[in-house]
Amino acid sequence: MSENPKRTRCGHPRPPRRASGFTMLPWLLLGLGSLSNLVQGDTPSPWLGGAGLLIFNTLYIQVVFRAFHPMRRRGPGTWWPLGGMAVMTFGLGGAYGGSWLLFFPLFGLACGTVLRGRALALAGVPLTLVVAVVAAVHDGWGAITISYATIMSMLVTAAILALTETITELRATRQELARSAVEEERLRFSRDLHDLLGHTLSVIVVKSEAARRLAPRDMDGALAQITDIESIGRQALTEIREAVTGYRDSSLSTELDRARSGLTAAGIEPVVRQSGPPLGPRTEALLGWVVREAVTNAVRHSGASRCEITVDGAPEQVRLVITDNGRGVRSGPAGDMNDGAGGDTAGDTRGRSTGLKGLTERLAVAGGSLEAGPPGPAGRGFRVTAVLPVDLAADGPPTAAAAPAVSPSPTESGQPA
Repeated sequence: MSENPKRTRCGHPRPPRRASGFTMLPWLLLGLGSLSNLVQGDTPSPWLGGAGLLIFNTLYIQVVFRAFHPMRRRGPGTWWPLGGMAVMTFGLGGAYGGSWLLFFPLFGLACGTVLRGRALALAGVPLTLVVAVVAAVHDGWGAITISYATIMSMLVTAAILALTETITELRATRQELARSAVEEERLRFSRDLHDLLGHTLSVIVVKSEAARRLAPRDMDGALAQITDIESIGRQALTEIREAVTGYRDSSLSTELDRARSGLTAAGIEPVVRQSGPPLGPRTEALLGWVVREAVTNAVRHSGASRCEITVDGAPEQVRLVITDNGRGVRSGPAGDMNDGAGGDTAGDTRGRSTGLKGLTERLAVAGGSLEAGPPGPAGRGFRVTAVLPVDLAADGPPTAAAAPAVSPSPTESGQPA
């Protein structure tokens, strides 16, 4: 059997075909010997035998077709016809013998399509013993063949159908897992694309505005901003390609440098502090996403003059805190944080940012947490706090954590922005 499922014209996998009662109909050919006896007149009371044969076949068809639907198989509409088959089987086989004894294996087939587990064992043993007695009366030692055929037809049919049902469930589970994997990949890509383009386009806009302001009086400064825009655009193309393939591994130091550059271009004084041992690549990547999203929101919405980024590492966990002194978060009528358009004079709208929601989910999966909101009861400013467990540390000895290493902004170091 091919492992590749057949697909529709739209490219979607076709659902696996379910077995049906038609697969059990050829076994009715076992009754041809009884029909031949009726036609040749070898059966006493042929009209009674013919009616019994017709009723048995009708009940058999009803039972096997209902047996392939789990809910219908356990209903009374299946058990009553199966009981009627038992009456007809023992009545015809016990009365006529000979080829009519083959109705016992047929009845075993019907029982195998309906019964499962303990019920199969409880019914199989008594049925085999009674069949052996009835067949021995008419056929002597031939009863061994009839009773063996009855029990084997019951057990083999039940085993094959149970295996078929298991395979069907496994195929359905595999398709569900494939759909879940596709949805997870779409979610991952949407998050990456939002975080990548949201930050990059914000920086490009800010630097474009800076270039426009500098152009009339400082053409060299404007050209420097334009050069930065070109570099950022090329880097964004690379990152998008990496995000598509799922191999993007953001570096925290790189994101901190970009954050410092973007904040400075927006007229926000950056203060970056980093302390503690080196971080593992997974932790750095997640914290890099947090820095990117928080700085993007600060540049777009905060109206702040100062933004502090603090990375405080410890042996077991690392804490990242990003705080600005901007307008804070605007609350709606019900006290919920609004997420409308940015730039509102009454306050920014970062409280329910789509990017922050995605980051919260990312960090939760990694065993961390993310909180965002005003740093104090006054409601001024905005703070994003991310806490992550430290995974495998990078190669090299840990740095001293006694005194925090401060990376001053251009303003603090006396350099021009």
